[in-house]
Amino acid sequence: MVRRWLARFGWVVLGLVLVAVIGLMTWEPFFADEGSPPPEGEYRAEIIRDNFGVPHISGKRDADVAYGIAWAHAEDDFFTLQDVAAMTRGRYAAIAGTTGAQFDFAYHLLGARKTAERDYATLPADTRAVVDAYAAGLNDYAAKHPEEVKLAKLFPINGVDIAAGFALRQPFFFGLGQTLGPLAEGDLPAPDHGAKLNTPLPTPEEGETLGSNAWAIAPDRYENDTTLLISNSHQPLRGGVAWYELTVESEEGWHFTGATFPGSPYPFLGHNENLGWTNTVNTPDMIDTYQLVLDDSGERYKLDGEWRDLESERVWLRVKFGPLVLPVKQTVYRSVHGPVIKNDRGAFALRYGGMDSIDQLDAYYRINKAANYDEWRAIMARQHIPSTNFIYADRDGNIAHIYNASIPQRQSGPDWRNVLPGDDSSLIWSDLVDYDALPQYKNPSSGYVWNANNQPFFAAGPADNLKPDDFPPEMGIELRMTNRAYRSAKLMREVEGRFTREIIDRIKYDTVYDREGYIATAMDAIEALDLSNDPKLAEAQKLIAEWDMNFDNKGAGDALALIVMSRPMATSYWMKEGADARESLSEGVDHLMTHFGRLDVPLSDLLRLRQGEMDLPLIGGSDTLRASTFWEVHDDGRFSLRHGDSFIQYVEWRAGERVFSESIQPFGAATTRPDSPHYTDQMQLYVDQKLKPVNFWREDAEKAAKQRYWVESN
Repeated sequence: MVRRWLARFGWVVLGLVLVAVIGLMTWEPFFADEGSPPPEGEYRAEIIRDNFGVPHISGKRDADVAYGIAWAHAEDDFFTLQDVAAMTRGRYAAIAGTTGAQFDFAYHLLGARKTAERDYATLPADTRAVVDAYAAGLNDYAAKHPEEVKLAKLFPINGVDIAAGFALRQPFFFGLGQTLGPLAEGDLPAPDHGAKLNTPLPTPEEGETLGSNAWAIAPDRYENDTTLLISNSHQPLRGGVAWYELTVESEEGWHFTGATFPGSPYPFLGHNENLGWTNTVNTPDMIDTYQLVLDDSGERYKLDGEWRDLESERVWLRVKFGPLVLPVKQTVYRSVHGPVIKNDRGAFALRYGGMDSIDQLDAYYRINKAANYDEWRAIMARQHIPSTNFIYADRDGNIAHIYNASIPQRQSGPDWRNVLPGDDSSLIWSDLVDYDALPQYKNPSSGYVWNANNQPFFAAGPADNLKPDDFPPEMGIELRMTNRAYRSAKLMREVEGRFTREIIDRIKYDTVYDREGYIATAMDAIEALDLSNDPKLAEAQKLIAEWDMNFDNKGAGDALALIVMSRPMATSYWMKEGADARESLSEGVDHLMTHFGRLDVPLSDLLRLRQGEMDLPLIGGSDTLRASTFWEVHDDGRFSLRHGDSFIQYVEWRAGERVFSESIQPFGAATTRPDSPHYTDQMQLYVDQKLKPVNFWREDAEKAAKQRYWVESN
């Protein structure tokens, strides 16, 4: 009897456990907020796909085109678009686990949803019409492809959701994550808000701020009196900040080609008929950290001798752990300074340029449609786009380099590089440095401008470069130089007379290290090592000493140098302590001997471009102008490129002719569709350092058309 009772009890317990497990696997959508669609509208767009699957999207209104953008992008990468949509709703952790939880926490901490809900209605009506139409396109695609939806109740979304995504993601492009990260881990941010010393380096997925090159050349310096703009962005090759190429055209005057990120209703860089621009990440000190003085309760903070209540909100993160989704309770705080993080060291408030704003939604749309430099610059001068350098060119022959940044207007005296006292309201700034006071160049005498994630005081010819001493230190303008910057400055300076396409290609695809900056420091440190007690390391040391400093797959030391120099590059870029020379050398030796049994491995045997069944050799290095920045290490020991040269576009305004452009992507237009012919069809061109034509003009798109169809709202 007892055994029978225990057996029954056991089955009851097992049943309860199973019910609990099933509940934890399925509960999240039931408790998620029901999304709401945008205002009802009717949309119709035509999509013409060329022989590479790149969409040319047209419609009567801009809103029709935005609807088509969402649809075309979903056809090619609905997988990633859903991740971004989940971020805009604070539900990414239910998809991506602990990685997603970091985004969801930031979503609540930064008040992305509240900012969007408060300010969305203040955006101009035509901007909201475009954003709403984009949301409608994603909703309709999801409704017609329910088998692809990976999180229940994720759709419908609306324009406020899209705006919340902008409010969440924009600050990470100027390094907010390098401040939030240490604080969340219980530490302090490093001076200048660089990454905390002696912590793991960022992964490519965190790589919004990891690179890019850009050049613009005036017609009096380029062949055939042509104005040239080169966009050479360095982004992760996959994921939420990977580029998607497209061309848009409406009867309301929106005609633009370039690239966008998942979750955006328009391109972020490229060109229209009259002008174009590209971006490189800059890292001005736009973030200030304040240590608050709390009372014993921890719920009030002191400001100017008076106690104020610390705003608090309890939030639940729904975090996926294996097959289960568990609720994780968090509390987010806010003071008059901005978001607040509590850790064992105290309570720290953040304030940053562009905080609590979604105005960039309107600004990007406006510059897409700008007709000339003055109109474009007037939009930029609103300072609604918080950061990134802009390299500009146009059909009139103008070129420009704008160190664009929402830099706080700080008083002189305090040490703004470090943590500030939070009880002094005089340190809480409200205005930005005037746009005209930012470093910028227009039509320099050298006839060219460029940037490679370096300080803005090396941007043109030597006679044109601005001087750091002319800008107050409290602006926090970075003084960093990259190898790409040294190489670009040198190679551009060496050109006498006019640039040609052959010359500019040689510069763009340069694979050389100059022995300058961190590279010289690292090489000197390796040469100084006493390795007499380790023959294999000594052999590697000799190979590095004899290396020709060129990642062109011709030198015996290329593969070893790729591994050995990657750590010094990353520590320099992220303002960390210098990499240990012996450890860097040992890392290279261990990897090559383990997987290849030799040190003089050809670079192309080590460095690969892989997607699906395609596996191609690559050249280039971590900080060369032909950029191969970060890699995934495969079981066979080979490196598959994850971050580096991504979207590349050459734009030419030839004298008396209309604009012409070429481009390339590392993989293809259908980035997450293995069954598509456009999953890998640009890879060989990319490896061969070749470009394909951009079908900007409608007649060219029609001639190259392989698919042509209409999409319209339900």
